[in-house]
Amino acid sequence: MTDWVHRHAQLANGLRMHYVELGSGPLVVLCHGFPHLWFSWRHQIPAIAQAGWRVVAPDMRGMGQTDAPAQPQAYDVPHTVGDLVALLDHLGESRAVFIGLDFGLFAVYDLAFRHPERVRAIIGLENPATPHNPRLSPLEEAAQWAQRHFVHIHYFAEPGVADAALDAQPRAFLTRVFYALSGDYHYLDVWKHPPGTSYLDALPAAPPLPWSWLGELEMEFYVSEYARSGFTGGLNWYRAMDLRWAQRRQFEGRRNPAPFYFIGSERDCDLEAWHGADPLGALRAQYDDVRGVAMLPEAGHMMQMERPREVNEWIVRFLAQLRA
Repeated sequence: MTDWVHRHAQLANGLRMHYVELGSGPLVVLCHGFPHLWFSWRHQIPAIAQAGWRVVAPDMRGMGQTDAPAQPQAYDVPHTVGDLVALLDHLGESRAVFIGLDFGLFAVYDLAFRHPERVRAIIGLENPATPHNPRLSPLEEAAQWAQRHFVHIHYFAEPGVADAALDAQPRAFLTRVFYALSGDYHYLDVWKHPPGTSYLDALPAAPPLPWSWLGELEMEFYVSEYARSGFTGGLNWYRAMDLRWAQRRQFEGRRNPAPFYFIGSERDCDLEAWHGADPLGALRAQYDDVRGVAMLPEAGHMMQMERPREVNEWIVRFLAQLRA
């Protein structure tokens, strides 16, 4: 148990954001992806605070108790970067160390290109850079793949389809997708299903809870939050992928200026499928200042929950290097 504090803030850009805060010192902001919540950082928040940092873990736009605009256009780069800038302003901080995963991390990468003065450093989990195909937009690329097999990005793209299916069975979806994304399953096996398969049918049946890294009450927290909010906000991050792809083109070929640390896992589906043949080897071409790289064995895409001790040790080590 910990004494973190829940806060709700009306940000200057108009978004009402929920976040959890703990500790004092220089600021660290934790940015989650989908279908996560601030709660996905529950193991990291106290460890980082105990190391002498002020930790803020928001529910990102569209998820948890933060506002969820209905239109995908509200999830483009100006909006998602604007959330982080407005959060820093609300907290009275000029800059922060940002730690992120998946869509939350992509928003941090965009922030570092557009407002490098607000980013003290980045610690990226699993996603070493924003995946970018200069010839095809993400939704076009996913549509091509979906002609051959099931692809979740394509399934999520049509408004209303995935929303209704997932809203009707939040526990079934969250349990199956969390298991499928973990190191206990090979996520890309969902691609073995034919075009037209629903996500719930493509995902594997999950073993009964508790698992070694997730308990029944922890899962119930996710289920209760998404049962209340619905999934449309999170799905809109996918539906805005082409918008963000077009808005990122102005930075094509440029290296990210932020000091960069990376923590990956050997069973991560994103590293396997979306970041090229040698994602770690490409880091020097993607960042001006790569300062540390760590890879964890056996863990999957849910690494901060699957291997919290190791993830925390690397985060605290990297933060200590920054402070030194």
